[in-house]
Formats: sequence, C-alpha cells, structure tokens
Amino acid sequence: MRVVRIFHEEDVRYGLADESSVTLISDEPFAAWEPEGIVALPHAQLLAPTVPTKIVCVGLNYKAHAREMGYELPAEPVIFLKPPTSVVGHGAEIRIPDGHDVVDYEAELALVIGRRAHKVTPEQARTHVLGCTCANDVTSRVLQQRDGQWTRAKGFDTFCPLGPWVETDVDPRDTTLESYVNGELRQSTSTSDMIFDPYELVSFVSGVMTLLPGDVVLTGTPAGIGPLHRGDVVEIRIGGIGSLINRVV
Repeated sequence: MRVVRIFHEEDVRYGLADESSVTLISDEPFAAWEPEGIVALPHAQLLAPTVPTKIVCVGLNYKAHAREMGYELPAEPVIFLKPPTSVVGHGAEIRIPDGHDVVDYEAELALVIGRRAHKVTPEQARTHVLGCTCANDVTSRVLQQRDGQWTRAKGFDTFCPLGPWVETDVDPRDTTLESYVNGELRQSTSTSDMIFDPYELVSFVSGVMTLLPGDVVLTGTPAGIGPLHRGDVVEIRIGGIGSLINRVV
C-alpha cells in the first residue's frame, strides 16, 4: 500500500495510491479513517508524505561507507537530528545556501513511524513502523568539517527530501538502494549491508526519545556520496518503493 500526501483543491489531503489513482482518506493514516473519493494520480500534486515532529538520522550505518570514510565500525548507532523544516517532497527544489557552491547527496532509506514508540524491542518496532520512503540527507560537507558537528551542515531548509510516498509492503532489511545524478549511477547497494538493521535502529532511538506517528528515522547512507551543483537532478531509487527526484538550485 502506498500512502501519499497531496495538495488537492486548495487543501492538503492524505490518500492511498495505486498505479493510476489516489483514494482520499478522511484523516491521517495514523488514525481511523474512511475513503472519501478518488483523484487521478497524474493530477495529484505530491507533497512530502509525512510531517514529522523530528527526523532522527543515523551516521555510518553501512559497512562499505564506514570503510570509505576511514572509520571503525561503531559499537552502537550514532544518531543526530535534522529539523522538520528541512523536509521537502518529490519534485521540490534543493536550494544550495548562499555562499556555497556545492552540497553533497546521501541516499537513504527512511522509516516512517505509525504508532507511538517508547523503549520498544526490535521485534516490537516492526508493528510501530507505518512503512518506508526514499530520503536524501543533503549535507554541506564544508560546514560539517568546519563545525565539528552536523546540525548546521545538515539542517538547512530543503536538506531533507522525502518521497514520493510511504510504501507499507517492503522489507527494509533487504532491498536495493541507489542514487543517480543527472542519470549517472553514483551509489548502489543492498540495505542488507547495514551495520544495524532498521528495526534495531527504531528500538535504539525509542530508548533515547519517544517516536511519534509521522516521525522519520533515516537509516544511513552507503558508499559513494558526492557533490551536487546548481542545475543537477538527483534521484534516490529504492527497490519496492520508487524514485525521489529533485533539482538543485
């Protein structure tokens, strides 16, 4: 099932999408809802599929990426936050901040929380996840190195593209994850290369902070990160989900 968030008739609505249409629903997908009409998918303006209270990100969660960066494999997840104001949807623009010439792409699989999660086990975490979507953890590498921590480098508006929808029927532990810049493949791996699997991550994070419906957990990026310049088109493609495409301006 694909859960979408769209702009329709001067309103923001949630719906369930198939290949050709969107069935509008009466409430958020985290609550009880009823079907309320159908919209043709080509006529639906897709928005970011969730409005999180927080985006919890995981650094160095792929073995090959840790080797690429010259780091030891972490003994426990390394987490940080991106602000909700960094979120944009499929088709939106990634804006390079004034005074910068380049930012980096980081393809990631994102988990969207469906039920309040507080100190859940990895086994319990499965029932607290609504589904998965594509994410791009856009980063100013210059500021990351200058600041020595990651908040400013990863926190600018438009630095967290999400979409195009939340897919509820994909196994996040073993699917393909790729990034393309102007049609050229830059990253390609399986999520099975993660050091900590997605449900372990949700469990770990929920032991630190309560996760609320709509919150997002980014599960880390594989090897192959690199630069984006103005005019580039970046695509994050995940097997069983689809493609998130954004232009850099």
